[in-house]
Amino acid sequence: MSDIDRLRLIRTPGIGPITWRQLIARFGDAARALEALPDLARRGGGKAPTPPDPRTIEREMKQVAGLGARYLFLGDPDYPPLLAELENAPPAIIVRGDGALARRPTIAIVGARNASAAACRFARELAHDLAREGAAVVSGLARGIDTAAHMGAGPATIAVIAGGIDVAYPPENAALQERIATEALLIAEMPPGTEPRARHFPHRNRIIAGIAAATVVVEAAPKSGSLITARLAGEAGREVMAVPGSPLDPRAQGCNLLIREGAILVQNAADVLEQVRPIDPRSVRAPGVSFGSAPPADADDAARCAVSGLLGPVPVAVDELVRQSGLVPAVVQIVLLELELAGRLERHAGARVSLI
Repeated sequence: MSDIDRLRLIRTPGIGPITWRQLIARFGDAARALEALPDLARRGGGKAPTPPDPRTIEREMKQVAGLGARYLFLGDPDYPPLLAELENAPPAIIVRGDGALARRPTIAIVGARNASAAACRFARELAHDLAREGAAVVSGLARGIDTAAHMGAGPATIAVIAGGIDVAYPPENAALQERIATEALLIAEMPPGTEPRARHFPHRNRIIAGIAAATVVVEAAPKSGSLITARLAGEAGREVMAVPGSPLDPRAQGCNLLIREGAILVQNAADVLEQVRPIDPRSVRAPGVSFGSAPPADADDAARCAVSGLLGPVPVAVDELVRQSGLVPAVVQIVLLELELAGRLERHAGARVSLI
């Protein structure tokens, strides 16, 4: 299918990764999905979102190429295989550097931005030891633990950033970001020129957790972004590990909490590799990513009423909607898709949905 059509669908307001995947599954390609948007939104009782003009997408693609970057689409052979396993995997990522790194056994190392000197040293040495054993180390290029991990791993590091591929954040890591893009691998989901905002970082975190076989938290306060990454890793069925710290240090509370809740205690690279050695990214399906199959028929008005009647402002699991409505999952998903394209439905973590 056309890269322009795929990007137009991705960049259409209100169409997230799950909706994009469902539209491709239903219509077979992005061009037909774009044509179907008005009718789907009408059925959902709203106005269809407006896809960007093809010329806008062409300008973006030219800009990406001019930066020495390229797109990887979900289903492409070079798309990171473990990331492709996520239900909400990015339909497209923009990369600079050595894409083969993402096919190595990959470990995420994350932690506090205001990390202690001892924690930064540990993260740097852990990353170095993992890289020496043939693993790639992924992190988010933030201050503190992320920076230490990238520096320790050297050319075996993957940086996932919250903004555009051409935007350095934080500014003091501009040289490090460029070095990673040249010698290792830099990944962005947002279009070029996008300044990172608070809402972008959870999306970045899911890529960090999704691309890795395991996530190691070195230092983190409770309710920190690092713990969000650890939670996303656990939800994706990946190993969650943590480095213990002093109970007197608030920066260690998050890690100690993770260990108390069942995370694997990590003291060195051997502890990490012992858990992930059996995982080979090459064994994970990636080139043949399945987008599902189109349901046998559209939802009728009775099905729409049944599903809509079960929805409200409180998020509810999609599985619960299937159970209570008595409809087949494919029909429930069609109704939810129509409502989302009409701007009436919001998706939440854990496959839950609510009315807006």
